[in-house]
Amino acid sequence: MHDQFDVSLEDADLLGEVELTTTLIIAASESEDHLTPEEIDRILGVTPHTERT
Repeated sequence: MHDQFDVSLEDADLLGEVELTTTLIIAASESEDHLTPEEIDRILGVTPHTERT
């Protein structure tokens, strides 16, 4: 018989978000000042979107 409470709680997207959040928390805790948006982008590996004019 299948146990309805025996479910996997692993979610690849969620694990990725937790890893990014953890990385950001560690970087913020090691910084003496507030992190700038540019520093956060670099830490998270984000390429800033440039606006077209």
